[in-house]
Amino acid sequence: MVAGLSLAIPVLIHLFNLRKYKTVFFPHTRFLKNIQLNSRKQSQVRYKLLLAMRLLFLTFLILAFAQPFFSKNNKKSDANKLQAIYIDNSYSLSVKKGARTLLDIAKEAARKQVQHAPPGSKFLLLTNDQPHSYRPETADKVFAEINATDFSASGKTAGQVLATVQSILQNESNGSADLYYYSDFQQSAFPAQPDKTLMKNITFYGLPAQAEEPENIYIDTAYLTTPVLQTGKSNFLVIHSKSAGKAPKENPVLSLSINGQVKSAASLNFSDKKESIDTLSFNMNDASWQSIALSVNDAAVRFDDTFRITARSSPNLSVLVINEGQPNPYIQAAFRAYNGFRLNNTDVAASPKDWKDYNLVILNGITRIDEAMGKTLNDALQLGQSICIFPGRTSNIQGLNDGLKMTGDIRIAAVDTSVQTASSLQQGSALVKDLFEKIPDNVQLPVANWHYIVTAGLGANQQSVLSFRNGDPLLARYTPSRGQLYISSVAADLQSGNFPGSYFFTPFLYEMAMQSGSSSIYAITAGGQQPVYLPLSNVSERNTVHISGKDLDIIPPQRPNGAGLDIFIDQAVQQAGFYSLTTAGSSDTTRIALNQDKSESQLDLRDISVLKKEWNGDNMKWLSITDNGGIEGAGDSGSFPLWKVCVILALIMLTAETFLLARKQVAVA
Repeated sequence: MVAGLSLAIPVLIHLFNLRKYKTVFFPHTRFLKNIQLNSRKQSQVRYKLLLAMRLLFLTFLILAFAQPFFSKNNKKSDANKLQAIYIDNSYSLSVKKGARTLLDIAKEAARKQVQHAPPGSKFLLLTNDQPHSYRPETADKVFAEINATDFSASGKTAGQVLATVQSILQNESNGSADLYYYSDFQQSAFPAQPDKTLMKNITFYGLPAQAEEPENIYIDTAYLTTPVLQTGKSNFLVIHSKSAGKAPKENPVLSLSINGQVKSAASLNFSDKKESIDTLSFNMNDASWQSIALSVNDAAVRFDDTFRITARSSPNLSVLVINEGQPNPYIQAAFRAYNGFRLNNTDVAASPKDWKDYNLVILNGITRIDEAMGKTLNDALQLGQSICIFPGRTSNIQGLNDGLKMTGDIRIAAVDTSVQTASSLQQGSALVKDLFEKIPDNVQLPVANWHYIVTAGLGANQQSVLSFRNGDPLLARYTPSRGQLYISSVAADLQSGNFPGSYFFTPFLYEMAMQSGSSSIYAITAGGQQPVYLPLSNVSERNTVHISGKDLDIIPPQRPNGAGLDIFIDQAVQQAGFYSLTTAGSSDTTRIALNQDKSESQLDLRDISVLKKEWNGDNMKWLSITDNGGIEGAGDSGSFPLWKVCVILALIMLTAETFLLARKQVAVA
C-alpha cells in the first residue's frame, strides 16, 4: 500500500512541467519550410499515453514485488470448505536438499500458502504430533504454528491423516475440505492407491518434498547372544546395519559405548544387499544396569545413528526342576550354559512345599500330580510365578488330571501315538515375540513321536505356542490366574521326539524363567506397542510406575498383568534414549532403552509420476514446490503466480514508454 504512493510521482511530473522555452528568431523564413508542426491536440494525446505507460509500469512493478497468487479454488462456492494443511514432520524429512532439510522446504511453502490466502481465511494445521487445534484457526496463528513445527519421533499414515480430516468434517459445519499434503511420500506411510471411502468430500493436493538421491546408514537391530549379561566373561553383541539410498563413499565406523565410555569399534562393509552383520565383544564386572549405545558416523541423516540397549546381570534368576526319575540332561545343559541362572534339581518325593523363591518351576517327567502338589501348583500361579510341565508317558492319565483340575479347566483327554511334526509357530506368543528378532526361514519345527491331547476351557485362556496340523498344541501357555502355566504335550526326552534338541527349547526355557521377574535386556522400538513387564509383590494404585529421564517425569499407561504391571513406554515417550522406571516406595530401578522406528530410516519413496496416475481424479491434484518456496499447480488446479505476469507487463510498459519518448525525440529533431 505504501509503495502505491509512488504512482503520484509521474502525475506530478506531468502536472508541473516547469520547463521554459526560448524563442529563436531566424533571419530568413525559408528555414521554416522544413519544420513539421504538431497540433496541440496531438501533443496532449502523446503526453497522456506517456503518463499512462509510466503509471502502468510502476503499478505492475509494485504488484510483482508483492508476489500475488491467483487460485481457482478461492471461489465463493468454496467459502464453506475446510482448509487443512498436513506437514509430514517425521524424521525422514531431515534429509537435506541443498543446504536445507526437506522439512524446512515444506514449511516455507506452507507459510507462503497461508500468506497468500484471501483475507479472513482459516486453516487447520495437522502434523505427526497431536493436532494443534481441532477447529480452524486464523492465518496468523497457523503461520506461527508452522514456524514452531519441528521433527517428531511419531509418524502418521495417509489413512490416519484422512481419517482425522473426516472426523473434523463431521464435527464442523463444513461440507467439504481441501487437504494440502506436504510430505516426502514414503512407501511405508503413503499407499500406492487411494482409499475412496476416506477421500469422500475431500479434495487432495499432493505437495512432494523429496531429495534426488537420499543416503542413510543406520543400525537396524542389535542383540546379545546370551539371554542375560554375564559378568567376568566375554559378552557378544550382533549388530545388523543397513544402507538406504546411495552407497557411502567411505566405509562408516561402528562404535560401542557403555555408560558413555567407548569400548570398541569396527568398520562396516556392506554387501550387495546393502547389509552388514558385525559382532563386537566386551567384558563387564558390574552386575548393575548397563546403558549400551551403538553408533555409526553417518553425516547425512543423524536421527537413527544410535541403537540403544540396556542390560544387567541377573544372578537372582533361580530355577527349580522337580524330577520324577533322573535329572533331565537337556534342561541342565540349557541353564548351566550361562551364569545368570541358579539351577536346583530335586526329586518329586523331596520337592519343597513352597515355590515362591523360584522364578521358574519345571515338573520333568511327571506321571502323577497329587492333590498336595496340585495345591502348591495353584498357589504358585496365584502369586504370578511361571510353571512348566513336561509330563512323562503314562497310561494313568487321570493321575495327571487330578492335579491339573486344581489350577483351572485343563485336562488331558487322550494320547495320540502317531508321529507328527509341528506345523505352526505362534508369532504373537509372549515366548516368541520378546525373544527372537527374526526366526530363520528354513528352521525345522519339532517332531513328536507321540503326544497328549490337552484340552482347556475358556477360563484357562489357552494360547498355543507350537501346534500340530490338526490343531493340537505341542506347547501351550495357560493363564488361569496371575501366573503363567506352560504345558508340553510331549516329554523332554529324545524317545518322545526331538523337541529338547530343537532350535526353540533352550530360548523358551530362558523366557519362561524371566517372565516372573523383570527382563534383563531391553531394546524397545517406539511405536511397537510393546509393554514392559514389572513384577510387583502387591499390585495396587500405590504401585504407580514413573518414567524418568533428563528433565522428565511422567506416568505412562499401565495395566495389571499377573503379579505385576505391563508398562507401555512408547505411549508416553516418543524420543529415543535411556529412561528409568521407578515405583513409589521401592528403591528398585529398571533401566529402559527406547529406539526409533526403523520405517523412517528406509527412505523408500513413492515415484511421484506413478502416484499421479493412481491418485488421479477431480478431487486429487498434484502441485509442486518451487525453488523459492512457492507453489505451482498442475493443469488448472492450485495457485498461479501472478507476479510473473506482472513482471512481463511491467517490461512491456517500459518498452512502450521508451518507444513514445523515442518518437518524441525524432519529431523534435
